[in-house]
Amino acid sequence: MSTDTAVPNPPPMPPSPTLDVAALRAATPGMRHAHHMNAAGAALPSAATLAAVTDHLHLESLLGGYEAAEALADRMERVYHSAARLIGAEPQDIALVDSASTAWQRALGALRLKAGDRVLASPSTYVSSALHLLEMRDSHGIVLEVLPADASGQIDLGALETALREPAALVTIAHVPTSSGLVEPVAAVGALAARAGVPLLLDATQSLGQLPVDVEEMHCGIVVATGRKFLRGPRGTGLLYVDPDLRARTRPAAPDVRGAQWSSAYQYEVVPGARRYETWESSHALRLGLGTALDEALDLGVPLIRDHVTELAERLRAGLSGVPGIRRTDPTAAASGIVTFLREDEDPRQTVRDLRATGFRLTTVPASHGQWDLGRRGLERVARASLHVYNSADDVDALVAALTARERRRRGAGETTSETVSRTASGLPSGATPGSPTPTFAVPGSATPTSAGPGSGSATPTSAGPEPGSATPTSTGPVPASATSTATVPEPVSAVPRTASSSRPTGSADDRADVIVVGAGIHGSSAAWQLAARGASVIHLDRFPMGHTEGSSHGRTRMIRRAYPAEIWDGLVDTAYNAWQELELASGQRLVTTTGGLYARAAGAPATLRGPGCENVDHARAAELFPGLRLCEGFSAVHDPAAGVIDAQASLTALAALGSAHGVDRRDGCAVLRRRRDGDGVRVDTDQGVLHADRLVVCAGPWTGELLPAFAQPLSVVRIVNLHLGSSRRHLLEPPLLGAFSVDVPDVGLLYGIPAFGGAGVKIGLDHGPPEDPSVPAGPVTEAERDRLLGLASRFLPAADGPVEETITCRYTMAPKNRFAVGRLPGEDRVLMAAACSGHGFKFGPALGAALADLAEGKERPDLDFLSPAAMGITDRPGPGAGA
Repeated sequence: MSTDTAVPNPPPMPPSPTLDVAALRAATPGMRHAHHMNAAGAALPSAATLAAVTDHLHLESLLGGYEAAEALADRMERVYHSAARLIGAEPQDIALVDSASTAWQRALGALRLKAGDRVLASPSTYVSSALHLLEMRDSHGIVLEVLPADASGQIDLGALETALREPAALVTIAHVPTSSGLVEPVAAVGALAARAGVPLLLDATQSLGQLPVDVEEMHCGIVVATGRKFLRGPRGTGLLYVDPDLRARTRPAAPDVRGAQWSSAYQYEVVPGARRYETWESSHALRLGLGTALDEALDLGVPLIRDHVTELAERLRAGLSGVPGIRRTDPTAAASGIVTFLREDEDPRQTVRDLRATGFRLTTVPASHGQWDLGRRGLERVARASLHVYNSADDVDALVAALTARERRRRGAGETTSETVSRTASGLPSGATPGSPTPTFAVPGSATPTSAGPGSGSATPTSAGPEPGSATPTSTGPVPASATSTATVPEPVSAVPRTASSSRPTGSADDRADVIVVGAGIHGSSAAWQLAARGASVIHLDRFPMGHTEGSSHGRTRMIRRAYPAEIWDGLVDTAYNAWQELELASGQRLVTTTGGLYARAAGAPATLRGPGCENVDHARAAELFPGLRLCEGFSAVHDPAAGVIDAQASLTALAALGSAHGVDRRDGCAVLRRRRDGDGVRVDTDQGVLHADRLVVCAGPWTGELLPAFAQPLSVVRIVNLHLGSSRRHLLEPPLLGAFSVDVPDVGLLYGIPAFGGAGVKIGLDHGPPEDPSVPAGPVTEAERDRLLGLASRFLPAADGPVEETITCRYTMAPKNRFAVGRLPGEDRVLMAAACSGHGFKFGPALGAALADLAEGKERPDLDFLSPAAMGITDRPGPGAGA
C-alpha cells in the first residue's frame, strides 16, 4: 500500500488583528475635545474606568465607606488578579499603592540598604528614584554608580557586566524613561543581574500598558508602576511587585495595620504576601477604576497595543524629520509610544503652549527630571508627545501639519503644500518638484484658461475627499466624481500681487477678473479662497469695512453638529466636517473644537433632530452629560457627540489670509449698485467703478434680495440677539461640563447656546426675532431683549450668574422651510449664489465655498439639488438687479 499522502495547502493566513481605534475613541470622553498626546503624563481614561470610580463613590455615599468596600470585596480582589496577569505574576505578589514613587520607596525601604552597599542605576532612572538614591547616598552611605549608555542610548551591557563582578546590592533600570522613547534591554539586564545574584528593580512606569512586561522573562525582583499613564487608570493609583524569594528576605520599613498584625504588646507579624507593603487608608474607588483599566488592557492585548502605539510613534518621528526647524531628540533605540523633539531657537514650553492653543495636548520634560539622560546629552528641556490606543494616524498627521504651518508662518516661507505635509507625516517623499504644473481655472465656454497666478512652478495637490489616515482632510460627502473638487489646500503665505492674464479682454487689469464674489462673510470668503486656489483671478467685494457687525458672520463662535432634521442633510454635514478639517490644515489653526451637543425639547414633543451617532436621552442622562445645563423632568434631548464649537473670528481671519496668499483682490467698503449680463460675462457696477468678470458669485446675506430681486419676496431678514454671560463657577459652563446646546422652550422658542470658550463667557440666544431692515444699521441690544435672555439663563444655566460680558446683534436671512439657496441662478448660468442660510449656515461655509467653486468651473453638484434656487420656487427671472 502506498504511503504517499497528499500534502494539503496551508490555510490562508488570517489578517493581522488591529485595534478598533474608532470605537476606542468613542469610548474615551476626552478625545471629543482635543488631540490628546500626553499618555506618558496622564492618559485619558475610558468611560468605563470613569464610571467604575464614580459608581463606587456614589455607593459610598449611600452605604458608607467600610460597607461599600465590603459589598465589593470580590471586585477589589479581582484587581490583584488582573495586575498579576498583566506582568506574569501571582496575585499574592502584588501590592496596590497610590503611585510608582510610593511603590519605589516601600520596596527600597524593605531592602534595608546600609553603608557600602552598591546600587547600579541606569541613565534612564526617573527623577524621584534618583533623588531617593542620592538621599540614601548622603544619609545611609550607599555607593551609587550610574552606568554609561551605549551609542544607541541604551544602558551599556558591557559596563554592567563589568560592574557586577564586584558585590552589589541592587540594579535598577527604567524600562522606558520619561525623557524619550528609548526602550531599555530589560531582559538582558535582568539576566546579567540574576547571574550575579543581584535583585533587579524595574521601573515600568512608562512601559506598563504599552509594552509587554513579564517578571519571569525579565528576571525582576521588584517592579513599580503607576496607573495613570499607559495603563489609563485614575491618578492616585499604582502597583508594586516583589518576588516571593526576595520578599522572604525583606520586611517593610514602616509596617501598617493593612500589612501586619499586632499580635502581643511587643510583637507583630507581617502578612505573607506583598500586601505587607500596603496601608489601610486608600481610595477604593480609584483602585476599582484601576481594575477596569487593567481589564481593558488585557482584553485588547498588550502586543496589539504595542504595535499600534509604536507604529504611530514611528509615523510621527518620520513626519517630524521633514518639518523645517524641528529636531528630533529621541535616541536611536527609541521604540515606544513616546516621541521627543525641539524647535530651533524656541523654548519647548512655548512650542507646547502654542500647540495647546490649537487643540493639541503635549507636555515638556526638563533636564531636572532626567539629569542622567537629558543633562548628559546637553538638553535643557524637550517637547514630548506620547500616543495611545485612542490616537490615530489623523492625530499624528494633524500635529505634523500644525508644526509645519507654524514654522512656515514663522519663517515667512510658503513652498510646502499640504500634500508635502501629508506625505512627510507618512514618511513618504513629497513628489513636489520644481516645474510641476500649477492649476488653472477653466471657465466653461472660454477658449483659454487664465493664469494660475502666484505660486507657478510648484506642484499643488488636488483635494477630492478625505482618505483614512491621510493628513489632508477632504470631502467624503455624497459628491459624484464629476463634482469632485480640484481645489488646492493653500498655505498661509504672504500675498502675491496678481497680474492681469493676457487672455482677458482689453481694459484695465484692475476692473476685470475671472470671478467677482460679492459678500465677505463665511460663504463669500470660502468661495473666494477656493476659486483663487484653483487658479481663478478673483475680485472680492463687501459693502462694509472688514470686521463689520451688520451681517450674519461676525461674533466669536458658531455651532457645528451632525444632528439635523432629515437624512437628506447627512451628506452635506459630512462634507462640512471634512471641509473644516481642510481649512484647519491649510491655515495651521485649530478652528473646530468637539464638545458634544444636547438638543432638548419638551417630553412628548415631536422629535426634530436626528443624525449619525446621535442618541435620545432623558433629562437625567442629559444632566450626566452636561452638568452645566439644567433640564427638568419634562424634557428629553438628542445627544450629538460630534457637535462642537467653531472659532468664527479665527475662521474669517484665516480665510482672508488664505485668499490674500492666492491673490484675491479684496475690496472692503465697496457697495454693489447693480449687475447685468455683459456678453458672455457679467458687469457689476459699484460705488467705486465698473467691474467685469466671467462669473458672479453672490453671498450677500441680508442684502440678497436687493441684488437678486427674484429672492426679495421669499426671503425675510430678522434680528437676532446674543449675550455672553460670566459665571462664579465658570468650569460648569466650559467643556466638558457643557457643550453646544439648544432647548425648545414651550411658548418661548428655541434657546441655543455655546459653552464658555476662548476666554469668552457662555453664549446664548433665541433662534427667532422681529423683522429688520438691513438698510438701517442694527441698533444695540435693548433692556427687554437682555432681560428675556437672562431669565432663560437663570432657568437652564444656573451657573451663568455673572455679569453680561458682551451683547451682540446679527441678522438671519430666513428662507422657506429654513433651507438655503445654493446654486446657479435660474436663467443666468453665469450668476451663482449661496444665501438665505436661515441661521444655520455658518457650519457649511467652507463646504459651500468649495461647491460654488465647482459650479463656477462648470461642474455639476447634484448632491445640492435640494438646496437649489429652483427648489425654493425661483424661476427664470433675469433682471438688471440693484442695490447690494
